Amino acid sequence: MALRLSTVILPVDRWSEGGRAKWQRAEELGFHAAYTYDHLSWRSFRDGPWFGALPTLTAAAGATERLRLGTLVTSPNFRHPVTLAKELISLDDISGGRVTLGIGAGGSGFDATALGQEAWSPGERADRFAEFVTLLDRLLTEDAVSYPGDHYSAVEARNIPGCVQEPRLPFAVAATGPRGLKLAARYGQAWVTTGDPKLFETGTPEQSVLAVERQIGRLTEACAEIGRDVTGLDKIMLTGFTPDRARPLDSVDAFVDFAGRYAALGITELVIHWPIADSDFAADQAVFEKIATEAVAQLG
Repeated sequence: MALRLSTVILPVDRWSEGGRAKWQRAEELGFHAAYTYDHLSWRSFRDGPWFGALPTLTAAAGATERLRLGTLVTSPNFRHPVTLAKELISLDDISGGRVTLGIGAGGSGFDATALGQEAWSPGERADRFAEFVTLLDRLLTEDAVSYPGDHYSAVEARNIPGCVQEPRLPFAVAATGPRGLKLAARYGQAWVTTGDPKLFETGTPEQSVLAVERQIGRLTEACAEIGRDVTGLDKIMLTGFTPDRARPLDSVDAFVDFAGRYAALGITELVIHWPIADSDFAADQAVFEKIATEAVAQLG
């Protein structure tokens, strides 16, 4: 499968002051998809502008025609499957079936306590994630759902007419642990990784490649357990969180070298951050656009 190149546009711009233009430019540059983070606030951007993911994607759907759109990623931290399903069905309809739902277990960042709850333990996050994905899958494929869960419930929840994409919009499941990988194998049309976060500060690029190779091996095993061929599952890597940091965006050659190493492992889609000045995602816009238009052809 040929490597696809996508971007992630953080929701930090007012729509009238650069927001719309970025999404439209992403389509002009030929990216396969443009995603956004689904957080209430995030890391160093917490005290600056930050807009909601689903309204942003709805606006992007109206401003573009071909570009796939999605979250990287949404989580149970501040969402409920019943309300999320209704919004996703609406977004899928508005976009003409161009939505991918990136979904993960969430973490212990600002979102984990913004609604006043205590941060969940890793075990509870895993439990909630499993219920969240299971219920969301049903809500997006059935007209009416009742589900008495331990963490999430639904009572005759209606979702007519359902998604434009059949049987539902695709799930891209972010996971590296055994329970999450089982969810990706069972419910995912794609799997998402950022590499091994333990290597970000002190690891090497070579160690990162080996870590992702091991993750794909465990994903392959999870698929085999349920009789699924792992080659039918897209494998998405959100870049910027490996020891390489932003260096792959220094030049087309640097990116081609970086991308080639992960494509050789079986990664089918690489996602690069749209440059944001004075941040961890700072990069030369001209080089970024040259990578968008020239790099993939060099990997053929």
